[in-house]
Amino acid sequence: MRFLKFILCFIVFQVSAQQGGMWIPSLLEGMNETEMQSLGSKLTAQDIYDVNNSSLKDAIGHFNGGCTSEVISPKGLILTNHHCGFSQIQSHSSLENDYLKDGFWAMSLDEELPNEGLYVEFIVSIHDVTKDVLSLVNTQMSEKEKQSVIDKNGNVVLRDWKREAWQNVKIKSFFKGNQYFLFVTERFEDIRLVGAPPTSIGKFGSDTDNWVFPRHTGDFSMFRIYADANNRPAKYNKDNKPYKPKHFLPISLDGIEEGDFTMVFGFPGRTNEYLPAVAIEHITKAYNPTNIAIREAALKVIDAKMKSSDEVRIKYASKQARIANAWKKWIGENLGINTSKAVEKRRAFEATFTKALKEEGLENNYGAILPEFDRLYKDFETINIKRRNFIEVFFVTNELMNMTLRAYQMEIATAKFLKGHVMTEDYRKIENERALKKAIEALKNRLKGVHKNYDVAVDKGVFEAVMPFYNKNVDVSIYDTTAFTSLDSALQLLEGEPNEVIKKLNNDPAYQYAKPMIEAFYNEINPKYQEKNAPITALQTKYMTALMNVLPEERYFPDANSTLRVTYGQVRGYSPRDAVYYNPVSYLDGVIEKYVPGDYEFDVPQKLRDLYDAKDYGPYADKNGKVPVCFLGTNHTTGGNSGSPAIDAEGNLVGLNFDRVWEGTMSDMYYDPEICRNIMVDLRYVLFIVDKYAGAKHLIDEMTLVHPKQ
Repeated sequence: MRFLKFILCFIVFQVSAQQGGMWIPSLLEGMNETEMQSLGSKLTAQDIYDVNNSSLKDAIGHFNGGCTSEVISPKGLILTNHHCGFSQIQSHSSLENDYLKDGFWAMSLDEELPNEGLYVEFIVSIHDVTKDVLSLVNTQMSEKEKQSVIDKNGNVVLRDWKREAWQNVKIKSFFKGNQYFLFVTERFEDIRLVGAPPTSIGKFGSDTDNWVFPRHTGDFSMFRIYADANNRPAKYNKDNKPYKPKHFLPISLDGIEEGDFTMVFGFPGRTNEYLPAVAIEHITKAYNPTNIAIREAALKVIDAKMKSSDEVRIKYASKQARIANAWKKWIGENLGINTSKAVEKRRAFEATFTKALKEEGLENNYGAILPEFDRLYKDFETINIKRRNFIEVFFVTNELMNMTLRAYQMEIATAKFLKGHVMTEDYRKIENERALKKAIEALKNRLKGVHKNYDVAVDKGVFEAVMPFYNKNVDVSIYDTTAFTSLDSALQLLEGEPNEVIKKLNNDPAYQYAKPMIEAFYNEINPKYQEKNAPITALQTKYMTALMNVLPEERYFPDANSTLRVTYGQVRGYSPRDAVYYNPVSYLDGVIEKYVPGDYEFDVPQKLRDLYDAKDYGPYADKNGKVPVCFLGTNHTTGGNSGSPAIDAEGNLVGLNFDRVWEGTMSDMYYDPEICRNIMVDLRYVLFIVDKYAGAKHLIDEMTLVHPKQ
């Protein structure tokens, strides 16, 4: 109960929006609502979140669990980033229909393309269930005992919660396990591709411009939600109809200018804003550098092959983007931490915390926390890096090692199944075969997915480049003899009786090479990591409680955890270093300035150049006569906010969030109002591309365009 009192304390405390924050939309009344209005917002908390009437939250969808999208028409048309829909665009692309290179636009509903497995999830309501989830939990329990009680309580809450047959419920932890919220959701699974610009627009600047400003990327794509005859979620069916949303966002043609209020509404993925200084040091001096080195080695191979072959370019476009995104982000994160002196400032904050402990007489309660962090992280570093290197090699960068890993998981899952069941020999044999066949089918599906976009030469080069980071024994010859490098031979490897399959698998050269490393990971490295990470996690929970008890006047918001959040600020430029200042808006002029004919990052389509030369901008130019492309804001965002709407003071859509500035990516750990900026596509550029470039005026006609400043 004491924690909840402090929650109320900081909600009414007046502080500056320049300090960032990712706020729970159901708790905006009070401090957040007042603060937003002081920045220029005309919205009320109820305009943003209302369970009884349509509100802004009803237009915000979680796009496939990793991005955000927003509804922009009464016919279920949704907008998200090009990079969020990239896998779907890629899956429909071929050498004959190169939608990555040429773009795609459905000129009618019949031309819209279905996407198996893609979903969009909306939040119906949010409920605080902390009291129920933490019932019977006490400080005398071990962490394992606490979690067992929490899990049991949570399952009871989920089981008993009333909802409609087509709705789902889930519980999420906030403030490091000090608070719990339940979310009622609706998940739509018939999502069809409507439009996407060519990569030369949607990914303009590619790796060179990624995470930086000035930016000139038209990072958007369009999909449509389909529902059943009752407007409810349904699997794909040709008879489904376009979804009729509870709310959709009008789009402002008046755009933005410096100082305007902006609100980004979406599903930020993960932040760690309350880490101790020693943890930030570990990340920037040990964890990030090794990740950067491994991915850089892989990217050198992939990039070279993509530049020399269109077939490889199409196959590896999505994988390259995934690898490069975090690689460059980690580099910028380290730069920002050093530039802002985040470690020194966090240590100064910890000194304030320690002083307050003494003044409040709470040293016996919390005085050992910071010294214990120092000891735990020193002991944690080696195993954390070893584990992460395995993940980078086996999960992220190299496909052959990933295939052997999946094969091992199949084998071990069956062994665990047998060990856990006591039954007659005949029944055991039947269940053994059933389990194996099921696991083999899952592996077959995985292999088919990998080989759809697989090139042996590329993967072999990546293997040579990244394996030395984990194992000095780099046996490239396995590529010449393994069955996994060909889909047909890999599938043949899995044919036959279950025991025969396991025998063949263990005779494969690549599997023989990888299996000892995989076994060591699961039997030694990962258990040791969990053993050493568990006390850090528990101490972080205690530290969060201590902060809110000892320094209740500070500004606290829960770390991102892929739940719906509001972050607000203003359109602002910034100065990343001495004598350099970036204005907050970039224009189409900059696209043309960066144009390099035939370049894979900076080529510009002929039609876009023609529109620029003719100044054929339609109603989408700014009052200075230029077409705005991107703009900056002080909104506190992270991964998962990709595709989030940037909403103006009236509740209209003005931008599409897609990135942060390089120097500000450390905002996941430390938000510096001087250099942390999010980057958004100006909606007028989106409309300009859809209308004037693509000729998809029928999509514009679906939308509601407004002039709030006139």
